Amino acid sequence: MRRTILITGGAGFIGSHVVRLFVNKYPEYRIINLDKLTYAGNLANLKDVEDKPNYRFVKMDICDFEGVLALMREEHVDGIIHLAAESHVDRSIKDPFTFAQTNVMGTLSLLQAAKIYWEETGGWNAVSEKGTPSDEHFTQIFCEEGGVPESQPARPRRLFYHISTDEVYGALQMTEPQGIEPPFTTKASSGQHHLAYGRDFFYETTKYNPHSPYSAAKASSDHFVRAYHDTYGMPTIVTNCSNNYGPYQFPEKLIPLFINNIRHRKPLPVYGKGENVRDWLYVEDHARAIDAIFHNGKVAETYNIGGFNEWKNIDIIKTIIATVDRLLGRPEGADLDLITYVTDRPGHDARYAIDSSKLQKELGWEPSLQFEEGIEKTVRWYLENQDWMDNVTSGDYQKYYDSMYKGR
Repeated sequence: MRRTILITGGAGFIGSHVVRLFVNKYPEYRIINLDKLTYAGNLANLKDVEDKPNYRFVKMDICDFEGVLALMREEHVDGIIHLAAESHVDRSIKDPFTFAQTNVMGTLSLLQAAKIYWEETGGWNAVSEKGTPSDEHFTQIFCEEGGVPESQPARPRRLFYHISTDEVYGALQMTEPQGIEPPFTTKASSGQHHLAYGRDFFYETTKYNPHSPYSAAKASSDHFVRAYHDTYGMPTIVTNCSNNYGPYQFPEKLIPLFINNIRHRKPLPVYGKGENVRDWLYVEDHARAIDAIFHNGKVAETYNIGGFNEWKNIDIIKTIIATVDRLLGRPEGADLDLITYVTDRPGHDARYAIDSSKLQKELGWEPSLQFEEGIEKTVRWYLENQDWMDNVTSGDYQKYYDSMYKGR
């Protein structure tokens, strides 16, 4: 194997898409999927790659420092893509300790294990025992597939890549509640609903101002990653991404929850007046961005990832209702009566909006799906994979590990 990559949280929503992309696109890499398999981890998401020769699953808690260090030594890990995290704001409000433990101490455990292993095996540029290609080889692979120019300087072979959220930036003011024409666009921007609800955006230079226990824990983990670069010289990259949607998302999140509820004619709980704004990105486009940044991003840099695609919650809910009703053959607007307004979440941020132009300009990435295409594709997937949804909502998916991996 040319390189060994440890992907944490690879059984989760975003992580499973990243694992699948790397396993299939880079057969010369060895991909280690490390996941604790908490409630949102589902190995059934990766049935299509679980028998690939370059893939291995390890059930482990990232807080298990000794276990992580032993795994890095065993597998000669060259790079880490760190996605494992507690990520639901409502859960963080009820149980902030778990979020601090996983998101902060878990990240610190990974950082320290990587530091020890990489220092004891020659430092940031060392070649693993299993053989790591040169940096020029990585650049050549990616450039041949439309990546950055080959003139970009070579990087250290080893890298700690930390995936974070736009929520660490706090909230933007909704200064244009009726919506204005945005200053930029991407392929992901809606063709019918392309609006900005303010004139400011989250930039890589925006100061952190987290408001929830979840975002505070993620902000702390981001700071630890940067501190390991500044203090020890570890090659690190941090990215902050907007809301993701697509297949395999745990149905406590808005889009899969509402698709399932509409199908079964259950209430659709909407916080406050439904006017909070989020920037939405199709999950496979996020995975593509992670691929581009892991191979060609600049060490010690931060990259924002987003679709320039702002939607008020109530508008996206009405779009989902219209799409589900059409695909199920129901009359237009048949399920609008399911909308149920509930008490707003404490500290609910008004608006998130990402400026990802740095990533576009430096690495040539942009989203591939217009929002209407992505929503159609997403709704179809959940409607056509009701067995997956039933297994998740019933809890049966948690038995998959024992049935498939016991004794392996």
